[in-house]
Amino acid sequence: MEQVVVVGGGPVGLWLAAELRLGGASVTVLEAREERDPHSKALTIHPRTLEVLACRGIVDRFLVSGVRIPSGHFAGLDDRMDFGVLDTPYPFTLALPQARTEELLEEHALSLGVKVLRGERVEGLVPRDDHVTVHGSSVVDAAYVVGCDGARSTVRSSAGIDFPGTDATNWGWLGDVVLDDPPPQPVLSVTGAEGGVMVVAVPGGVHRFVGNDPTGNRTTWPGELTLEELRATVVRVTGRDFGMRDPRWLSRFGNTTRQAAQYRKGRVLLAGDAAHVHFPTGGVGLNVGVQDAANLGWKLAAVATGRAPDSLLDTYHAERHPVGEDLLRATRAQTALMTSYTPETLALRSMLSEFIADLPAFSSALANRLSALDVTYPSSPNAHPLTGSRAPDLRFTDGTGLFDLLRHARHVLVGVGDVDDAVPAGPLLNPPAEWAGVTAALIRPDGHVAWATEEAESLMPQ
Repeated sequence: MEQVVVVGGGPVGLWLAAELRLGGASVTVLEAREERDPHSKALTIHPRTLEVLACRGIVDRFLVSGVRIPSGHFAGLDDRMDFGVLDTPYPFTLALPQARTEELLEEHALSLGVKVLRGERVEGLVPRDDHVTVHGSSVVDAAYVVGCDGARSTVRSSAGIDFPGTDATNWGWLGDVVLDDPPPQPVLSVTGAEGGVMVVAVPGGVHRFVGNDPTGNRTTWPGELTLEELRATVVRVTGRDFGMRDPRWLSRFGNTTRQAAQYRKGRVLLAGDAAHVHFPTGGVGLNVGVQDAANLGWKLAAVATGRAPDSLLDTYHAERHPVGEDLLRATRAQTALMTSYTPETLALRSMLSEFIADLPAFSSALANRLSALDVTYPSSPNAHPLTGSRAPDLRFTDGTGLFDLLRHARHVLVGVGDVDDAVPAGPLLNPPAEWAGVTAALIRPDGHVAWATEEAESLMPQ
């Protein structure tokens, strides 16, 4: 019997499987597709996800394949947030097609011993007291099953987990095309009474058009997007077609917004789009899913291998479900700004855009939210203020850095003593202001602070 079966071999499933292997658990990924999807729904990797990749020593593989964009957008407003002010080694978004992201993540997972089985369609599962039986192309027993199988998750429905929310009332579109007359900047955004269009340079000599127009407000599927329709919409909004030709992919997407009522039900767990779906504002979907996996991976590995009690898995829902709720609130707010072109909405867009340009604190707050650098998990009332927060790439007096020490997905103990299954790290070198008084801290494998103290002599929590 396998310790963990991951259903879905997209970015979230592959990252989770790799994290499980680093934690010592046996894991098999069941993926319905025979081959990787050549089309790339996701395009953007945000700073916190780059940090997660850096904590496992593989971020450079992604950086050399993508295009760095030193800013981010909120609801496609004209003024963009400057990511250069963010406290991270990666103050930019990385434009990288999902197909390449999946390829790199699969290489990483396979190198760790993950079994990826393609052509394995899962049709249902039966939870039992001590394992879960997965039915489909094959019948597999596993101690735990994680659904990373997207918005129409078979795992979620088979486990009887509710997925409340709202159906689509608006349709956006995207087109990956070749341009003979591309815009000079890597990102161009145009919004007016006729609709909104964003143009992004994509690796491989292609540009992605993504947008919405006033005719997008409808509850019924508007049909497949054609190059002629894309061209007409872009010309209407921007006044030109940029010499578009040779479409690689044309698609539509809706603003369906739903979140699983439970991220865990017994031996079944959910991550990524199986747990939450939303309008793809800001390109955050893949990122939040990978960060779900980063939170769950070390916990599930510890439980599956008998190193931690089953109750540790309850903290996955407790920590990540609120993040999903906040994600849906933010994407709904942006959707409202991106799918209405009345004079009132355009005036609101103009005002908010001016705030981003003129109020650095406002811009920085939005950038930290979008990049997920501000995610902090709940802690006890008496805990140190840093507890639950994301730890930056702390530098130590011996020349090492925190992200390097996290490569093997073990806890890192800063400043004092020895703890089982923790990597010791020396005193901090030039710590950030909020870390200046810290004498000891324990950093979780996902890079969040488990415990910290400013006492001169202190004992680790039991």
